[in-house]
Amino acid sequence: MSGTLRVGIDVGGTNTDAVVLDDDDRVLATAKRPTSPDVTGGLRAVLDAVLAGLPEPGLEKLVKRVMLGTTHATNAILERRALGRVAVLRLGAPATTSVPPLSEWPDDLRDTVAAGTAIVRGGHFVDGREIAPLDVDAVRKFVATTPADAIAVAGVFSPASADQENRVAEIIRAEIGDVPVSLSHEIGSLGLLERENATVLNAALYGVARDVTVALREALDARGLEVETYFAQNDGTLMAVDYAARYPVLTIGSGPANSLRGAAYLSGVTDAIVADVGGTSTDLGVLVGGFPRESAAAVEIGGVVTNFRMPDILSIALGGGTIIGAEPRSVGYRIGTEALVFGGSTPTMTDAAVAAGRGTVGTRPVPEEWHERLARAVRVADEAVADAVDRVALGRADRPLVAVGGGAFLLADQVPGAREVIRPAHAEVANAVGAAIALASGRLETIVPASGSGSSRARLIDNAKEEAAARAVAAGADPATVQIVELSEIPLSYLPEPAVRLHVKAAGPLARQAG
Repeated sequence: MSGTLRVGIDVGGTNTDAVVLDDDDRVLATAKRPTSPDVTGGLRAVLDAVLAGLPEPGLEKLVKRVMLGTTHATNAILERRALGRVAVLRLGAPATTSVPPLSEWPDDLRDTVAAGTAIVRGGHFVDGREIAPLDVDAVRKFVATTPADAIAVAGVFSPASADQENRVAEIIRAEIGDVPVSLSHEIGSLGLLERENATVLNAALYGVARDVTVALREALDARGLEVETYFAQNDGTLMAVDYAARYPVLTIGSGPANSLRGAAYLSGVTDAIVADVGGTSTDLGVLVGGFPRESAAAVEIGGVVTNFRMPDILSIALGGGTIIGAEPRSVGYRIGTEALVFGGSTPTMTDAAVAAGRGTVGTRPVPEEWHERLARAVRVADEAVADAVDRVALGRADRPLVAVGGGAFLLADQVPGAREVIRPAHAEVANAVGAAIALASGRLETIVPASGSGSSRARLIDNAKEEAAARAVAAGADPATVQIVELSEIPLSYLPEPAVRLHVKAAGPLARQAG
């Protein structure tokens, strides 16, 4: 066999999935292993399994790229562990002082992350004019007297003008050297507090990103693989490992995005509802043009409100490991020993689906005395799925539903609100497929005049496109194939001069490698 191979891996709450694809995007091997408590053990196990499943010996030497979607960052925030201490610097006084940084954070997370906060003179109005000149002396004093693992800098309306944030980064390098710095105009969109929150989380995750990178590198080295590594991000695209090290917060939400992208590829459908049924939950999202529909609402992570773009996902407590009882709980990765069909004593939705004739999972038949109770559970689950489909469909009933994930057999063959149910081949590892086929991307959000000099406005839009394309290249895209895939303008109200919020997204495939 000639050409190169690539491995896609997705770490879920119950299972870690992997797939090997060739240059023509054909699936050569798949594997699924339980997610380990430390995540890394499951990652190594699934990598070993998927490479062992290749159709010919020695093919693993052709693996040149590995794409990883991981829950490390999300888990670190939810569990308040392995997070760095962050010095938070806001550029905005004399404005914004009534609401200090991190004031709306949960107390335990704020105590874990905050090394110190300050608001110094600076920031901009929405049209790019300065609220006040940057207080350089105050910046120097703060960074010199606030020991921290990383520094987060957020300026008022910095997406409209990033000059002050960039100047602060220069001051920090000159004062204390090579400490990691997160700048808010590179992380989030408009909305100071949400953008500031996302920037602080990003800074707190630098150590987590480093640990994940080292763990992946060690797993690859153990197999003697010399590969390029990429991380999946929350919009269904990839970023190079160096880029991920700078922006680890962008990996949050990569799991659902991977599933939607994988569902689009495996089914050949670009506009559909996707139901990803795992061991603990079912995530429903919508494909629009082959990419996840993004949420218009602010995203809350671990009790912190942020404003970077995430897939519009509705999660319900229905999975293969869901225990049939009074409250939504799951046996998770223990399903192989606890479910009735595996000889255990705990009735789960997997048992209910098998009893209903929807699957042939397990090693034991479902005991007869459970059938009536399990049948009721199936009816309740079907109603929950139909309700969830209705909620994400937004009134449209003409789209198909693509069922993916290890528990996809739980779903009925006909679901109200969907035209049909599609079950593509390799649906059980759609999330890993989504990671393996993803494009690299970059995005930019800024403010431009709604009217005025045509050449001036056009130049600003062209500059935004160039910056988005440059960010896509930095994330790993081939410069020759990067395209602008999204450009939207949203009018802004209450301004002396009409203006719009401009959002630009560029994306492109990774460069094809020589064998």
